[in-house]
Amino acid sequence: MKQTPITQEQLAAWSGAFNGCPQRQLATLALSKTDINAVSYVPSAAFAMRQKFSIDIPTLEVTNQQASGRCWLFAATNVLRERIAQALNLEKFELSQSYLAFWDKFERCNFFLESIIDTADKPTDDRTVQFILETGVHDGGQWDMFANIVEKYGVVPKDVYDETYQSCHTGPMSHILNRNLKICAAKLRKMIAGGASEADVQAAKGEMLLKLYGFLCSCYTEPPKQFDFEYVDKDKVYHIEKGFTPQSFCEKYVGDLLKKTVSIIHAPTADKPYHKTFTIQYLGNVTGGKPVKHLNLTMDEFKAAIIRQLEAGKVVWFGSDVGKFGEREKGVWDDQSFNASLLTGLDLAISKEDSLNYWFSAMNHAMVITGVNLDEGKPTRWKIENSWGDKNGEKGYYICSDTWFDEYVFQAAVEAEYLGELAELARQEPVMLAPWDPMGTLAD
Repeated sequence: MKQTPITQEQLAAWSGAFNGCPQRQLATLALSKTDINAVSYVPSAAFAMRQKFSIDIPTLEVTNQQASGRCWLFAATNVLRERIAQALNLEKFELSQSYLAFWDKFERCNFFLESIIDTADKPTDDRTVQFILETGVHDGGQWDMFANIVEKYGVVPKDVYDETYQSCHTGPMSHILNRNLKICAAKLRKMIAGGASEADVQAAKGEMLLKLYGFLCSCYTEPPKQFDFEYVDKDKVYHIEKGFTPQSFCEKYVGDLLKKTVSIIHAPTADKPYHKTFTIQYLGNVTGGKPVKHLNLTMDEFKAAIIRQLEAGKVVWFGSDVGKFGEREKGVWDDQSFNASLLTGLDLAISKEDSLNYWFSAMNHAMVITGVNLDEGKPTRWKIENSWGDKNGEKGYYICSDTWFDEYVFQAAVEAEYLGELAELARQEPVMLAPWDPMGTLAD
């Protein structure tokens, strides 16, 4: 196609249009010293975002992931802790996110090195190899990755394995980790290119993992192998249960919940038919674990399953794009509370399908749905437990409108029984998607 440059005549016409437009002049005044979201804020719409819900599950105080990308682990452990706290009559309780993060990091180092070995016959500028190298090992994750770690390593209470500086300020640690992993990748690829045997390659990988384990232990301290569980219930009665392993604690207090939970998505794109399951190549953390698997549903089906679980008094893990139409101090996500089109004069309407296909939006943060307001059976707004501390929103609890939910919620984890007849669809063999598919993005 012939390229068409901008002409001086066009520039003169556009300049005249700008200078002759009162709306553009007013916007220039407003935007010169004010944040664009603040200028486009619509208070009349924001007033409807009230922290009042027809279904509102009582939950514990919010948690704080601090300077880390562990939202998916915080959200998932927040789901589990509600069951444990209810069973034991607890007023305060947290599971150790740091314990799961340690094993996720270590397992993901092995997953990364195995992926490097698996693609060693491809050049480094191959798109898949580039994706693996660029992704590396970091904080983000998805629900099935959480399930893999818990099913292999169990869980422990937070006071058994608490935070360290590195666990909640993960940037420098991750930088060092990924620098070493790229060095390891280069070494393994060179060994394979030189004709090294599989045994020699695995032995070299074992030496790498030995050093990586030591580094992670220095950052987190070594995870416990056995512990005693001490707690004080709401009636101020002290309890102690001795001799747990992380696995036996999980077996007693989590049970088969993770095996009963299904990852559902809403992806209205042509390559992902509804009622089919999907997985993503080279997405995971535990080599030999269950692959990430999503069941794609219509938005009505997606919401209905979540509402049924909330009606049963159970909170729901979900993933969304929190970078759109948010007011952090008030704790609100609502596309109707901002009118950037009026302010900018630009066409800013985009469908969810185009958002995914053109990489405008995808899941980037995981939280917990703890309530919903229903008007004649239809949701109008949703209550959200975040993991950013208690300074914003309603003591750390946020709210989103149903229209925002439609556009920017992509994934949830619900128990199979609340899917009804759709639960059987989750047993299908999944369609394999490319590593860079939007449904493979990680919540952090």
